[in-house]
Amino acid sequence: MTGKVVGYARTSTADQDAGLEAQIRDLKAAGCDKIFSEKQSSVAERAQLAACLEYLREDDTLMVTKPDRLARSTADLLSIEADLRKRGVGLVVQSMGLDTRGNGNNPTTRLMLTILAGVATWEREIMLERQREGIQAAKEKGLYQGRPADVGKHAEIRRLHADGVPHAEIAKRVGVARSSVYRVLGEGCAFGAKRHPAFQMKNAGQGG
Repeated sequence: MTGKVVGYARTSTADQDAGLEAQIRDLKAAGCDKIFSEKQSSVAERAQLAACLEYLREDDTLMVTKPDRLARSTADLLSIEADLRKRGVGLVVQSMGLDTRGNGNNPTTRLMLTILAGVATWEREIMLERQREGIQAAKEKGLYQGRPADVGKHAEIRRLHADGVPHAEIAKRVGVARSSVYRVLGEGCAFGAKRHPAFQMKNAGQGG
């Protein structure tokens, strides 16, 4: 039994409506029985894409005009294609001539998917290299403040500082070293000076 051909069209919120209309026109011309569409950034939650993927059933085909309308990256495209294949759903990307209907056993289709897998690996390696270079450059400039997971702690440190909470108490509440509090607040030099022997001798006997 032949399933439905379901189209998906998307433009970013910054694009003109004409771009979305053109995709819908091309999908209809290609014989789509049903089309899901939305105007949404690729990095945001795409409700219509989720609805489209949920709607698809075995023997159906998902059709898009270009790969970037469907996926955020090559790896994302391969992931979607693999999930569809497991469900018995074909994928057609018009601009690439990619058609995985019939389990994607067409030699050209398999070759294209193999190339895409290689590109995905290359993209990942380039991204990691740029990330490492960016971190190193930030460290050399004294701007690196740790992993993205630390961002929440940094925000909490700044908030408590703005509320007038003492540095030692901030460190205790957030669960970090006091030196980390000084660093996040840009007071590393001042903290270092207070630990210097000359400073400690000068202030011997004083509170603080």
